[in-house]
Amino acid sequence: MKRYMRTTDDVMEMLDRVFSCTGGADWWDRFYADRGRDVPFFVDAADENLAAHLDTGLIRPRGRALDLGCGPGRNAVHLAARGFDVDAVDLSGTAVAWGRERAAAAGVAVRFHEGSIFGVQLPHATYDLVYDSGCLHHLPPHRRVGYLALLDRVLAPGGCFGLTCFAAGAMGSEVSDDELYRSGDLGGGLAFAPDELRHLFAELEEVEIRLMADHGKGAATYGLPFLLAALFRRPRPTPHPDSPR
Repeated sequence: MKRYMRTTDDVMEMLDRVFSCTGGADWWDRFYADRGRDVPFFVDAADENLAAHLDTGLIRPRGRALDLGCGPGRNAVHLAARGFDVDAVDLSGTAVAWGRERAAAAGVAVRFHEGSIFGVQLPHATYDLVYDSGCLHHLPPHRRVGYLALLDRVLAPGGCFGLTCFAAGAMGSEVSDDELYRSGDLGGGLAFAPDELRHLFAELEEVEIRLMADHGKGAATYGLPFLLAALFRRPRPTPHPDSPR
């Protein structure tokens, strides 16, 4: 059928095919299949910024947490160990299986979900913490629309949104969004500058944007200085002056 396009989903799926050479579930399954590869984020350690934000109280260590693009579950396991009720989502079944093994070894409960973050059926309507370590920078630009809609739907008022992504000038593709559709190549992941994150998440309050700290190989937490670490908070609704107190 030549004239098939009639829904927004049809448009999104057509645009996805522009980048069909990278980023599908099969690609990520192959990526995670060899656990012995020298891949920095294969370590069994939480992001240093996530651990620091919990330790300093910028993120309250309680409530519900949603880990987007959780990979082998290192951050999801850490959040569960800190007392969160955790849901973790990844496109790769291979990564999810690894995450379940890590959670079992740590003696914590994490609900892992295999599938797209845009289609997953979550058990809760809202979460006190939404965390993304390396998911956003692998999304093509048109999928940011759904990403923001997901965040708007699931992040509770007063809740925190934590993010790590490639830092502009240090790692990742800095090709413009327009040019990406001409090349059909995400270049291994998209780089973001702090002001681009501020623009993208303008509806949220900025708590911190900085480069991740590199604590060295073998450290208790994971951090590499070519990644940006950001923390935002969703404002609570302002009470109407006529509302009962």
